[in-house]
Amino acid sequence: MRQSHRLSRRAALAGLAAGTGALALGGPAVVGQARPRVVVVGGGAGGGTAARYIAKDSAGAIDVTLVEPNRRFVTCFHSNLYLGGYKTIEDLSHGYETLATANGITMAHDSASAIDRDARVVRLLSGQRLSYDRLVLSPGIDLRYDSVPGWGQDHEQRMPHAWQAGPQTELLRAQLDAVPDGGVIVMIAPPNPYRCPPGPYERVSMFAARLTKARKTRCKIVIIDPKESFSKQALFEQGWERHYRGMVEWLGPKIHDGVKRVDPATLTVETGFETYKEAALVNVIPAQWAGAIARNAGLANASGYCPIDPASMRSAIDANIFIVGDACIAGDMPRSAFSANSQAKVAAMAVRGELTGSRTFPARYSNTCWSLLWDDDTIKVGGQFEPRPDKITSTAPFISQPGDSAETRRQNQAENMGWYAGLAADIFG
Repeated sequence: MRQSHRLSRRAALAGLAAGTGALALGGPAVVGQARPRVVVVGGGAGGGTAARYIAKDSAGAIDVTLVEPNRRFVTCFHSNLYLGGYKTIEDLSHGYETLATANGITMAHDSASAIDRDARVVRLLSGQRLSYDRLVLSPGIDLRYDSVPGWGQDHEQRMPHAWQAGPQTELLRAQLDAVPDGGVIVMIAPPNPYRCPPGPYERVSMFAARLTKARKTRCKIVIIDPKESFSKQALFEQGWERHYRGMVEWLGPKIHDGVKRVDPATLTVETGFETYKEAALVNVIPAQWAGAIARNAGLANASGYCPIDPASMRSAIDANIFIVGDACIAGDMPRSAFSANSQAKVAAMAVRGELTGSRTFPARYSNTCWSLLWDDDTIKVGGQFEPRPDKITSTAPFISQPGDSAETRRQNQAENMGWYAGLAADIFG
């Protein structure tokens, strides 16, 4: 078993380290005695990776500043495993000390408040101004608080979303642990597009796992979904039937006829089909769009997300800016930490090549999303991607099968845990 885990982790690390890059599309390299300046906004899977690879691969030739308000970053990826009791909050928390010192990166623990694209300046909440030759944005998503009738930012303590990790994640688990046996949990799932397509349904699995292990097997979990279908649906539904028979009920829009309103005070959810009164827990995952810093800079289109050049991750609107991770429109690539890490390496190579005149290579992208159903029962979906003129296109997709053996599912979970360890090391050092 130990050997299998090492092999799985080695494979995950190999996938993370696979060479990616893109030919620069912009103007000539910045020259002169002063080092060219790159500012990276957002210290997660996209921004942290981009900052590290630009600094490391340029061997100090580029001045890199990483803007991230948090001194310790709590990952949203694998936060469902915390909800299920498979990880601690400390397992999900990472500092920036090694990333900064090992790679010569300047940390700005502040929030970016505005971008002056004409002057090529990022303004911080503290009033500091950071000039850049190239800017990499990885601001993640913002929640659309007006997308669920009756629910807003003032209600996220009563009806948590936990779609941005940290205190919300801990609050959601505390509310889950307070659910009595026989209590009803209502999840309002998000509409497309959103961060981590399988995420809400893995979360339901982790709700059910924690309740089952607490011997609260009379509980009911109802999913109110605005989508006609969801990622890995047949696999999730098979897993729910196998491990949590009768506990999980998924309702598509043709059945529930939409969420008419919620009442946070009474934990009531009213749909066109049924009203769920005084639920034990209501988890609202609202609609999403790109982080405000990108939208306010005029880098998003009518979708609320940011168009990019598929070959380099360069903004389709501003040639001096690259956008990676959840905020960008990445074609067939899902919004995931694996995707953000892959995209960041492409952007980092393009930036390095452009600013130092060094060699670059054609872009290669990859992604895998694992979802834990129960102890050592993990399913996955993913593939390889390549840039086409109109979008990043899936070229070699794969997905778990309903008839997979127990050993295959166990190996999937070993890969899952190995991937997380490898990705954390790749981002934070």
